[in-house]
Amino acid sequence: MRRIIQGFLLAATALAIVPAAARTVRVEEVSLEQAQAAMTAGKTTAADLTRAYLDRIAAMDRKGPTLRSIITINPDALRQAKALDDERRAGRVRGPLHGVPVLIKDNIETADRMATTAGSLALKDNVTGRDAPVVAALRRAGAVILGKTNLSEWANIRSTHAMSGWSAIGGLVRNPYALDRTACGSSSGSGAAVAASFAAAAVGTETDGSVVCPSSINGLVGLKPTLGLISGVHVVPISHSQDTPGPMARSVRDAALLLQGMVTRADAPDYAAGLSVSALSGVRVAVRRPEGLPAEVAARFDAALDVMRGAGAILVEVKAPKLDGIGDAEFTVLKTELKADLDAYLATTPPVVTTRTLDQLIAFNRAHAADEMPFFQQEIFEAAAKTRGLDDPAYKAARAKSLRQASEAIDGMLRSAGAAVLVEPTYAGAWLSDPVYGDQYNGPSSSELPAIAGYPNLTVPMGLVKGLPVGLSFIATRNGEASVLGAGYAYEQRARARVAPRYLPQADVGEGLAGR
Repeated sequence: MRRIIQGFLLAATALAIVPAAARTVRVEEVSLEQAQAAMTAGKTTAADLTRAYLDRIAAMDRKGPTLRSIITINPDALRQAKALDDERRAGRVRGPLHGVPVLIKDNIETADRMATTAGSLALKDNVTGRDAPVVAALRRAGAVILGKTNLSEWANIRSTHAMSGWSAIGGLVRNPYALDRTACGSSSGSGAAVAASFAAAAVGTETDGSVVCPSSINGLVGLKPTLGLISGVHVVPISHSQDTPGPMARSVRDAALLLQGMVTRADAPDYAAGLSVSALSGVRVAVRRPEGLPAEVAARFDAALDVMRGAGAILVEVKAPKLDGIGDAEFTVLKTELKADLDAYLATTPPVVTTRTLDQLIAFNRAHAADEMPFFQQEIFEAAAKTRGLDDPAYKAARAKSLRQASEAIDGMLRSAGAAVLVEPTYAGAWLSDPVYGDQYNGPSSSELPAIAGYPNLTVPMGLVKGLPVGLSFIATRNGEASVLGAGYAYEQRARARVAPRYLPQADVGEGLAGR
């Protein structure tokens, strides 16, 4: 079954890829700003850029390093690009995204001729003809919808033993820095694709870590925004209390520009306009150092703090309060909302989609176990199916507890430091992709508190550890996007810590494995 479906998707991709134009267009490590400047100067066109990205994807995603970051290409991408070129020639430029190809995670609906699968064979025919509001906003801003990215199936909520970056439709996403290591999840395809310059930027989604982890581990800038800043309508859900789309790019400015195009709230500011290299000068910053931080990550973190001091920041060490049972409370919320929200979403899918409830999905997976469950099962799905709904007092208590603890923890650390921004390591380096035991990671993670609280979390590259990217998180209270982007930009412009991937078979750990 999987071979048939993948064959169909790859055939659709091949049909969409056209011969490259006569003029050569370089897209590797080209920023969104640079692409826009080249189009403005008449040095390239949206159609040229689209062809160049399609050619790069064809050469590298299912061949060469075989990243498997793309599930399908939009068959109308080139037509969209040409229409936007016509608008430019007529004197209409919609803004900084006009004519720039972007990729969309494949749990977000688009009105193009592409299914929204969440990586599952159960949704292989889920062609809704609807634009999620976030996609409609990008389209209005002039972005070319290039295609859909692979992901951890069902956004990594199916099993306690899942392998990040794997889906039954897309296979396993590989990390461009070390091909045997995870691209993290669940926005693994968006992370690997942007790192590999398959687009200047991509849209991911996060419930807890699914934007900031793949961004950190793939050497990117990623923003998990304030809950509600970007609409989650027509996005395959886990939790209405925590789900949000977010931008992923190779620079803070590009992430800010993409965020601006994604925002569906009318009162949002221009996030890119206020970016300044002096944004940290005289600014108090709370610093949280996780316990048990690996020595080499700690060294990178210390170096990042030195950069911030050099930019004029006043750093104040803080400690997170003890949080009793917050993880269990969050898990209760996610399981309960998964059943309610996913059942509601599936009820809106086209009639050709025959799995209309979580119970039917569980049955589908059992019937197609060889394709859907070759590496891990569906323990979380089964636990979620037994939850008692959104009126369950235990669920309501868990949501109130986790929200209160997370919000008070972040607000308290910021208040104790007299700061608007909190920094800490995002994650350590990528772990090995392991189909036998699943994800094996016990390092630092910045994602839980801002995910539960609904607060913004921006990760910015702070260099490599043993050849693997690590990120620095900038966290603020609700609607603090301008604060985290400003601080992150000031740090990024001084640190210049991002290193492009080399597509190595293993991590570059240096000498010593062979002994003497």
